[in-house]
Amino acid sequence: MVLHSVLTISCERPVLRVLVADDHELTRFSLKLALKNHSGIELVGIATNGLEAINCVRECMPDVVILDLQMPVVDGLKAAKEIKNLCPRIQILAYSSLEDNRVEQLLRDSVIDGICRKETSTSEIIARVKILGQPFLVEHSVF
Repeated sequence: MVLHSVLTISCERPVLRVLVADDHELTRFSLKLALKNHSGIELVGIATNGLEAINCVRECMPDVVILDLQMPVVDGLKAAKEIKNLCPRIQILAYSSLEDNRVEQLLRDSVIDGICRKETSTSEIIARVKILGQPFLVEHSVF
């Protein structure tokens, strides 16, 4: 019996799948525009609260989640824990306009993978998303 294998080689660049979760419409819109203008990044979902973020993770399986910590219904801290329970490999970039002592503990416990303040520029947020997503880009590459 002869087995034939097919090798598929793609010239397409790997794509980093990103979900944005924020209860402020202007922030969601700004991040959506910024992410759509970067090759190699695909915006796979937008959530307006923590519960929507958890449901979007189930549906979209993003590589990176940009997660506001202060949101209604389910706050970002609880959502981060649930997201990591669903899929520990997902990288979470948490951001907030407030100082929260719990954030340092979440970083130590690997519940969130990065943190920035809401005043952080969109270019810096995207740079952090790309850094957090590096393992996924390598994994998605075809050699």
